[in-house]
This record gives sequence, structure tokens and C-alpha cells, in this order.
Amino acid sequence: MAKILIVDDEAKIRELIVKYARHEGFETDEADNGMDAVEKCESGQYDLVVMDIMMPELDGFSAVKEIKKTRPDLPFIMLSALGEEYDRIHGFDVGVDDYVVKPFSSKELMMRIHAILKRAGRSAGNSDLFMLKGLTIDLKARTVTIDGERVQLSPKEYELLTYLTRNAGIALTREQLLSAVWGYDFFGDDRTLDTHIKLLRRNLGEYASYIVTLRGVGYRFEKDS
Repeated sequence: MAKILIVDDEAKIRELIVKYARHEGFETDEADNGMDAVEKCESGQYDLVVMDIMMPELDGFSAVKEIKKTRPDLPFIMLSALGEEYDRIHGFDVGVDDYVVKPFSSKELMMRIHAILKRAGRSAGNSDLFMLKGLTIDLKARTVTIDGERVQLSPKEYELLTYLTRNAGIALTREQLLSAVWGYDFFGDDRTLDTHIKLLRRNLGEYASYIVTLRGVGYRFEKDS
């Protein structure tokens, strides 16, 4: 069962999200300001954080930055009544995975939470471990090791690797990868994907060859490479 931290200074919004999240089978915890959220993330284990932007003591952007220092792979969905493009861009810059503008549909928020957790390897029915020779991906701990040595990947590199391995042997288009890892409303270009693939290959060392480039199409994770 995935555990979600809901951070908002408005009690009614927290109550609404908690109601729907528990209906979807999630375990929940709450914080009413950014500082409390940082403290909870230091002592508790969460699979995703729903974070408001405008809050007392510490705003959402600053809270995300602080939490990312110790939990760089923790997914975030930002809530805001602003809806300005600057806030979206700034949110993605600090490591936010998705962005929902108030007032929002609770059903849509739950769908976005499910989508992010699925990309992060938290969906039901997935094995907790992927192993190929000396390469091991622990989906529960969100760690990658090569021959027993921990490999440091950025959140996007990790999500790329897990998505590729879950679809091993399947040709994945650039559009599929961008949508799966960056979200369906990603507004960047293909160079973002290519850059992250390059960095991922560098970190995989001798296992880089398992990520095969399909010219004019995209990429494929090939177990028999």
C-alpha cells in the first residue's frame, strides 16, 4: 500500500484529498505547512507527496527543495491556485513531477497519483526486484546496484530505467517515453530524452549496451544484448 503525504494549510482540502486517497486504497498522512512536511519526510517513509505552494512558515517550492536534499527520488504533485506558467516551470525545475491547479477534480488528482506511482514502480502486481546478471533494480527501495555497488541515478534516470526494463524487448517511441516519464503534457523537446538516456548509459557502465537506440523510433531495453 502506497503512503501519501498531503500538505496544505487548508483543512478542507486535506480532508477531501484524504477521503478520495483512502477510497483508492492509499495510506495517508497530513501536514499543514511546509516546515512540518520537511520534518515528516525526515522521519517518515512516503511514496508520494501532494504539496500546496502558498503556505505559512515555508512555501511549497522551498519545502520540495529541502526534502529533495535527503529524498531526491520522492515524487511530488504541486497544488496551486495561481496557474501561472512561471509556477509550472519553477515547479519542474525544483523536481516536481506533476502540477494541478485549484479548483481541481479529485478524480483527476487520483488518476495523476496512480500514474506517477506506476511510473515509479509502485503499481500493484509489479515484482519488487528486477535482476539481470549483475544489474539489480529494487523497486520497493528505489535503488539500483551493479555488481553489488549502489549506482546514483537522478529521479528521471531511474524512472527511464524502470520503464525500459518493465517493457524489455518492446520498441518504445520517443513519445511513449516522454509521456511515461515526464507526463502527457510535457512541453520540452526530444533532446531532454536523449540527454537523460546518455546520462543513464554512462551510469550503467558495462550495462549501457542493453539500452538500444532505434533510429527514427526511440529506444528498447534488450536483455540479450
